[in-house]
Amino acid sequence: MFLRKDIHINPSASYDLFLVPTATTWPGVGHILLIWSPSKGKVVVAAPCLGLSHSKSLNPGGGDPWDFSTLLRGLPGLLSPRQPLTVHTWAPTPQGLLWLDFRGTVSLVQPHGGTRAVGTLQEAPASLAGSAALGTFHGTLACVLGSTLELLDMGSGQLLERKVLSTDRVHLLEPPAPGMENEEELETRGGLRLLSAVGLFRVGWEAPQGLELPSAEDLVFEEACEYYQRRSLRGARLTPEELRHNSTFRAPQALASILQGHVSPSTLLTTLRAELRDYRGLEQLKAQLVAGDDEEAGWTELAEHEVARLLRTELMGDQLAQLNTVFQALPTAAWGAILRALQLQPDGNGRLRSQAPPDVWKKVLGVTTCGKEPPSGILPLFELLCRCLCRLEPRWLPPFVELAQQQGGPGWGSGGPGLPLYRRALEVLGEEGTRPEALELDLLLGSGRPKAVLQAVGQLVQKEEWERALEAGLALSPSSPLLRSEIFKLLLAEFARHRRLDAHLPLLCRLCPPDLAPAELLLLLRTHLPDELEPPAPFPEPGAEPPLTVGLLRALLEQTGTEGRPSGPVLSRYEDILWDPGTPPPTPPRGPISALQASDHPGLEAWAPSGQGLCVTDTG
Repeated sequence: MFLRKDIHINPSASYDLFLVPTATTWPGVGHILLIWSPSKGKVVVAAPCLGLSHSKSLNPGGGDPWDFSTLLRGLPGLLSPRQPLTVHTWAPTPQGLLWLDFRGTVSLVQPHGGTRAVGTLQEAPASLAGSAALGTFHGTLACVLGSTLELLDMGSGQLLERKVLSTDRVHLLEPPAPGMENEEELETRGGLRLLSAVGLFRVGWEAPQGLELPSAEDLVFEEACEYYQRRSLRGARLTPEELRHNSTFRAPQALASILQGHVSPSTLLTTLRAELRDYRGLEQLKAQLVAGDDEEAGWTELAEHEVARLLRTELMGDQLAQLNTVFQALPTAAWGAILRALQLQPDGNGRLRSQAPPDVWKKVLGVTTCGKEPPSGILPLFELLCRCLCRLEPRWLPPFVELAQQQGGPGWGSGGPGLPLYRRALEVLGEEGTRPEALELDLLLGSGRPKAVLQAVGQLVQKEEWERALEAGLALSPSSPLLRSEIFKLLLAEFARHRRLDAHLPLLCRLCPPDLAPAELLLLLRTHLPDELEPPAPFPEPGAEPPLTVGLLRALLEQTGTEGRPSGPVLSRYEDILWDPGTPPPTPPRGPISALQASDHPGLEAWAPSGQGLCVTDTG
């Protein structure tokens, strides 16, 4: 596709030429249209679906041809694969080019490349063969689709009137050029001229009494209400009045002020200068990458810009797919952009903090917009971040999931019915049995869900990590007494079976529920004691497991009951042993003692060794 020098255009012409893509346009550029201004010596390349445009100055007097493909190669930001423009009908107007798509939406492309939706018809074109015509007069859009005439307000898009005509072949005539009207044309200039097979007609329209069209300021606040309501975590409904008087929502107030003319062009330029500078720098960076200059640093910067831009969108369809592509190609740069967006900072306790607003977290934790499942192979943003952390820094995955649970609140972030965030993170790690065991344990323990924590404690018991299992139960004791009790019973069963928990008895005592009665504790122990095949011996065989003794139970029994005292007939026989406040008796001598040592034992009068042992005479 070329614009050749044998196309003769009057350079002094004041009109603009709009080049609209057709069905035969090259694949990949069907979403682009050109606006050629011969009088200004420039061409504007616009992509309405992206909201982007680029102006290039030409040399109309030089006679050198310029190549369309060369022009586009210098604008990589406009070459993102998009659906081609589906143009059914177009018509030039003094304001720009009007075009109607197959969804019934009428858009206006202005000479500088900006595009805005004017309105939506009640009926959409059925096929390309259907007749349609567009025109404007006095701020009113007229569209004839078949035998139906619809009049819409150009400012608000509101339907003013809908008429059914007696013929389905009608053409709208352009108004006469300024300075070319005669008296008759001047009288009919206020109406709309229709040409049909039976003659020329004029349609006059006046706004009915009592019809008040919304102002541009009202439309801004109404549209902002819908936008903020979709992103808000509040249950209350936002109103335009709240946006007008609340200083939090500055964007709609600034836009309304601009539309009212309260902001001068110089002030507006000052406000937008930083954003325009960033946009220009991004375009220059893309051009450098296409030329192959400083590729490594350039791609990193480009990825950061792209992630920051995509986070400002609704992350649907193409935007989510593009974000997945950036994370797969440049995960380090993409994660750096996420760090800045979420304002993540580690604290001294191995946890993460965030100062990002709730709206940003809502976008991170949500699966998709409008409940639609993402395409196959495309991960939602939360799963995408979890996979990136597994690849870059696995140790930060559990703190990130815990922080996400705090930001979302209870029950938030479900990809399906009842699917919590820790489960979504586990699915990223792979199938059960193939996941990294340490990460799986950390995610289960940090979830705060009873079922998950019990599963993690069971795995710790199998690995004989007793201290970590006990600490997990102690960490949950203030918030979930029932879960604490279940973990205590699980570990008490292990304490009854073997002696490998004896070294951690103080922690087990702290985990003991304060409302557990001594009788209940002994019954639980009896349930899990190993079966005795023969009467117990006072001293175990070498290498055998020592039995559970009453001395080991003393610390546990002191934690039971409301006052720490035994109660009931079960413990009455052990009361003197377990709660004797006195000192133990002295240790008997283990060898021959002297007279001096005997004086320390007044109950011994005399002693003498014998062949069978030591003979002692007691003074009593």
